[in-house]
Amino acid sequence: MHQSPQAPAVIVGVDGSAPSILALRWAGSLAPLFQTPIKAVTAWQFQIAAGTFTPVVWNPEEEARIRCAEAVARAFGGASPEGLEMMLRLGPAAKILIEESQHARLLNVGSRGHGGFEGLLLGAVSAAVAAHARCSVLIAHGTELPPELSLAFGPSRSRTKANDGGPGAEA
Repeated sequence: MHQSPQAPAVIVGVDGSAPSILALRWAGSLAPLFQTPIKAVTAWQFQIAAGTFTPVVWNPEEEARIRCAEAVARAFGGASPEGLEMMLRLGPAAKILIEESQHARLLNVGSRGHGGFEGLLLGAVSAAVAAHARCSVLIAHGTELPPELSLAFGPSRSRTKANDGGPGAEA
């Protein structure tokens, strides 16, 4: 795959949730069609403790780095697509992803992240990027890639379940 040095990437919002892992898999299938790299973006923020105890050893940036790396490993079974870049940014996820969309070919997000209310079809971040992104947005729903796209992983990488280790997930 030939990429120009400034090729716009397929941006993926990654928080480690099953929908964000599915969004990574969508990106893995679509990026070759666009002949562009994937940029997995994890936003992080300092949490303000409401009480007298603040953990001294907690490092939110390192926690975000681990969460992103684990999500990428689960999405691609340890064989990341060529050119995949992991990026950590300090700030609110929706704001960061909207900023990144200015130079993107496509922005992929899961329908729901870790926060919010169970049962909603669309989370706050996915709704915000759908309304304000500067590029096309794909919002991944469900737990599997469509069969036509799962073929992009090839026989040895046919993992399609977003929630690895769950029922129906392949080893």
